[in-house]
Amino acid sequence: MSVAFETDSPATESPAVQSVALPVLTVADLEVGYRVRDRLVPAVHGVSFEVPAGQVLALVGESGSGKSTTAHAVLGLLPANGSVTGGTITFRGQVLTELSAKGWRSVRGRAISLIPQDPTVSLDPVRRVGHQVEDVLRLHTDLDTEARRQRVHELFELVGFTDTERRYRQYPHELSGGMRQRVLIAAAVAAEPELIIADEPTSALDATVQKQVLDLLDEVRKRTGTSVVLVTHDLGVAADRSDLIGVLYQGRLVEFGPTAQLVAAPRHAYTRRLLDSVPSRRPWVRDRPPVAVTNETVIDVEQLRKDYGGVPAVDDISFRVRRGETFSIVGESGSGKSTTARVLTGLTEADSGRVQLLGTDITRLGRREFRPLRRDVQIVYQNPYSSFDPRFGVYDVVDEPLRSFEPRRGIRRGRPNRDRVVAALEAAALPADFVDRHPRELSGGQRQRVAIARALVVEPKVIVLDEPISALDVSVAAQILDLLRGLQQDRGLTYLFISHDLAVVRAISDRVAVMRQGRIVEQGTVDQVFSSPTDDYTVRLLDAIAGRDLIGGLS
Repeated sequence: MSVAFETDSPATESPAVQSVALPVLTVADLEVGYRVRDRLVPAVHGVSFEVPAGQVLALVGESGSGKSTTAHAVLGLLPANGSVTGGTITFRGQVLTELSAKGWRSVRGRAISLIPQDPTVSLDPVRRVGHQVEDVLRLHTDLDTEARRQRVHELFELVGFTDTERRYRQYPHELSGGMRQRVLIAAAVAAEPELIIADEPTSALDATVQKQVLDLLDEVRKRTGTSVVLVTHDLGVAADRSDLIGVLYQGRLVEFGPTAQLVAAPRHAYTRRLLDSVPSRRPWVRDRPPVAVTNETVIDVEQLRKDYGGVPAVDDISFRVRRGETFSIVGESGSGKSTTARVLTGLTEADSGRVQLLGTDITRLGRREFRPLRRDVQIVYQNPYSSFDPRFGVYDVVDEPLRSFEPRRGIRRGRPNRDRVVAALEAAALPADFVDRHPRELSGGQRQRVAIARALVVEPKVIVLDEPISALDVSVAAQILDLLRGLQQDRGLTYLFISHDLAVVRAISDRVAVMRQGRIVEQGTVDQVFSSPTDDYTVRLLDAIAGRDLIGGLS
């Protein structure tokens, strides 16, 4: 079987496809569509690939590329309005696309299993996690009650739990995100399947937890000989963890081949675009232009502390940010970085310490006294849509700060600030006609540009960026980083950049502070922190960056 490529050069047969061994999974000319109202909307077009025994195939692509739809079709888990409209899916010689509902029950979970993206919604919140893993054994094995319980303990040991009885009896809310994902891996391998579909299994996890979970999945796979289809938008994860990569674009498989070969010499323009979107490959990283950083301190934090319920979220931290620079705070969830940002933007009061913002000590200011500073210090959140008033169109979203800081007497008629709103949208690389659209009509990247326009419209001096690209696809994230860099160059903006993604921080920052459990464990210039880290925690964070060897995560 050959794989069709859409490349700039003639297609050739992949070495993986030439394998003489019977593949575990064969997908041939797969077509999938979704019924929307009275018509069938195609989502996957003629996709073909094979998964050899014991190997990992990574399906990569942006949102809407068809990668999850393809994976769900393999599992027979398409939503009610979705259906396979053409082609075949064959597992060990068995044609899955011909199975009845009863036939699927004998395959799904036993021969082919799933590790879903979000353990929070995949685990029953009112049942002990041990019982939920036991369900798989009850459905697919002949083990009695005691044997099933013992097997769950063995599985929990396999996925790295020590006190297995305690874990068995816990509820999902008592476990961390990484622990919940381990439970899902235990459930996925419980019946010793030959194929695991891992659908974005670590996208919601911090870098170090992601590495632990992927290491665990690798270890389990090597012990059991299980094949894996890894669905991911993260090229670094795909580069590190797969034998083969299939690149999907607009529902088509545009490139397929051995991982090292595909990353080193991509043939399709879209694959090259994905690789070029990696932060370390952005043009302004390779040839970093000078930024007009002055010696003027615009943010001065000394011994800041903030407790919640007697537990320190921010514990005696100090740092300074100069005008015109990008100062990044990096750390895992719960490290205190977002709490720090909330204190700096006047959304949370400090318990002790001193914070000077643009020469004003804000530590003891009330909300009313802080208000004049809000114009100069704006914030862009991780999820722009949740920060917009759902009643507002794009004009009102961007105009809101102007109405707040420049109130007009009497009843406001028409759109008096239209020119300024349009100028802000255009500065954020959006066309002027977006002023008449609604955020629900926009993509994630376009919404984030609207959020940036809202921050720009009052011409601030400082912008706090709280995980501004973590919810975006890699190429869209690259566009936003390019935009932010250009705006800083043009306007002399100062950025406080909050992130858990060290590859992004490496690309955009002048100086970096590393936070752990509320404390700054290390800070310095980008080159100092990334080239010569002094704290063991920083070393672990750097080691957890996915794809650093194959795609230049730190180059």
